[in-house]
Amino acid sequence: MGSGMTETASLTTSDGKPLKAALAASLATRRKKALLLVAPLLLFVLVTFIVPIGQMLFQSVHNDGFSSTAPTLQAWFKDHPEGSDIDESAYAALAADLKQMKADRTAGVAGTRINYDISGTQSLFTSTARKADTMKPPYKDAILATSDKWGDPNVWRAMRDASSPYTIDFFLNAVDMTRASDGHIVAVPSDQAVYKKLFWRTIVMSAEITVLCLLLGFPIAFLLANIPMRHAMLLMILVLLPFWTSLLVRTTSWMVLLQQQGVINDLLVWLGIIDNGHRLEMMYNETGTIIAMTHILLPFTILPLYSVMKTIPPSYVRAARSLGATSWTAFRRVYLPQTLPGLGAGGLLVFILAMGYYITPALVGGADGQMISNMIAFHMQKSLNWSLAAALSTILLVIVMIFFWIYDRIVGIDKMKLG
Repeated sequence: MGSGMTETASLTTSDGKPLKAALAASLATRRKKALLLVAPLLLFVLVTFIVPIGQMLFQSVHNDGFSSTAPTLQAWFKDHPEGSDIDESAYAALAADLKQMKADRTAGVAGTRINYDISGTQSLFTSTARKADTMKPPYKDAILATSDKWGDPNVWRAMRDASSPYTIDFFLNAVDMTRASDGHIVAVPSDQAVYKKLFWRTIVMSAEITVLCLLLGFPIAFLLANIPMRHAMLLMILVLLPFWTSLLVRTTSWMVLLQQQGVINDLLVWLGIIDNGHRLEMMYNETGTIIAMTHILLPFTILPLYSVMKTIPPSYVRAARSLGATSWTAFRRVYLPQTLPGLGAGGLLVFILAMGYYITPALVGGADGQMISNMIAFHMQKSLNWSLAAALSTILLVIVMIFFWIYDRIVGIDKMKLG
């Protein structure tokens, strides 16, 4: 036995190398080749997914628009803890920074950062910076002479918060919270609260769209899986047709159908179901958004369901019927449980897509049908508050991940197979 083990250990390849070392080298070469094959995909995911998400997370807690343009005031805030009196030295530091802002033409940048917290301060910075060169001590009187807003404790509180490039204030704003003049975190007045309502509306509408897609998609997928192939192919083309049509065209078509003078209302009036003076309001509200998005996202439910139903042998239901089960019992106890992976995959896919939809709510939803994605786009394109947009996006990402985790705990990702 010992000689056999020695003989095995001494086996070599044709070129004299030990067999064990040659096998290890061959495996290492295969691993390198496999890595090279997937490297382009990994690089693509890194550049288009990981890096943008990382930048978004960083942008949500970082904004140096004020701290980088007001170093003297930043130093004053470091030397004077929160609650210190805003004395002549503070105004002197402000005057020095305003003079430098004028020279560097950065007063608008600093004002924009403070304007995120207190509206109207951008013009306050730019107008005061233009007069900074003429200011003489005492600087407190000189600055207050330009505008009494400089005496507002909230302005100084906002500048203190912005003196650090890192802040959680954008996340506070994203959940309708703010800081009082003494620095404590408080809720904004109910008539000014916007984002919590939008987040809740987005979750509710996405859930409603998901349920509608499952209810409408289940019978269509069942029909596709059980009719003859020549008929199924024709029906599948009709299901896939929306993918071949521009999203903007489909949304615009729904606008034509749903408006008060549109096709659906005209048809209902012609059938006598409604009066001409009482046409249905289906545009620029939640109703229109749900109808249009359900139609657009329906294929994302049908296809996973179809791929699962196609693999379910019809003999299972026939066996249940032969053992005395009714049609409903056979469906509920035998067929439906086997479709759960498709239901879970389709429902999760539709819900995640609906949470981040933008074009359809923007065109069809109006003020009442807007979702949080529309507010994110507003801050990126109109208000240019990218940090707040990043904070809203981060919260939306966390909400989606929470629902994904809940799904994994209830159904299990390993069960979400598409046949």
